[in-house]
Amino acid sequence: MSGRAPFMGEKIEHARRTLTARFRAAHIEAAELDVRVLMCAALGLDLSGLIASAARGLTRAEADRLQEFAIRRLSGEPVARIVGEREFWGLPLKLSAATLVPRPDTETVVELALETIRPSLHCAVRIGDIGTGSGAILLALLHEVAEAFGVGTDISPDALRTARRNAAELGLLPRAAFVVCDYAAALGEAFELIVSNPPYIATGDIAGLATEVRDHDPLAALDGGADGLDAYRALIPQAAALLAPGGALVVEAGQDQAEPIQALMAAAGLIVRHPAKTDLAGVPRAVSGLKRPR
Repeated sequence: MSGRAPFMGEKIEHARRTLTARFRAAHIEAAELDVRVLMCAALGLDLSGLIASAARGLTRAEADRLQEFAIRRLSGEPVARIVGEREFWGLPLKLSAATLVPRPDTETVVELALETIRPSLHCAVRIGDIGTGSGAILLALLHEVAEAFGVGTDISPDALRTARRNAAELGLLPRAAFVVCDYAAALGEAFELIVSNPPYIATGDIAGLATEVRDHDPLAALDGGADGLDAYRALIPQAAALLAPGGALVVEAGQDQAEPIQALMAAAGLIVRHPAKTDLAGVPRAVSGLKRPR
């Protein structure tokens, strides 16, 4: 894939087939889907527009952009990084170098959080999202709970700028605030719900992660220390102190981490009544603990 604009003058449909074959030859999973997404971004079209334009030839500018996107994908860069956006909970979210690419597994945290606060869905719930990144979990919850107000924290100002932009573009900024701090260190008010997807990969396992994650997600959002639990040891006691009576903490867990996280919650005085909620692969993915009611 070198040289100048190899797609220039090609019909869109032919370029799509050619690039799909190249991605498959490079053993890229979901090659056809990746090509469709990249071509839509390179040409400024939605899927229906791409189909309707199948017989049209690519312009020089379009061919150049498609070539650039193809090279980046073949080098292992995730499609979401290339196009700068990822859908989460049906919401389009902008990304930056300081944020993780939101993953479907994390929607399990949103599901469990909504189940946990179901009796309060029409009340003025205060939500805290510790290590908010792109704002994915917080904004999904604010989208679902019309009376809620949320605060997202992150140690990275760049990540918070991305989260704030996402909140603004989704029309949720009036009900969201963002604070730079380490975990929940700058928070002081009571929350009915606190959520988090903290770094939970054991340091020694990072080298074995997929290229898309290891080389493109921010290390600080991945590295959970020697056993992957350092972030939980820090944030769970902070969150327990900030929860209102009867409030809930819901966190994402890595493989085989649900039980140790539940033990940390219990040690912080939280009640762990329910088993972890599993993701689509059957992995216990979301863990919750409740603060005792008065």
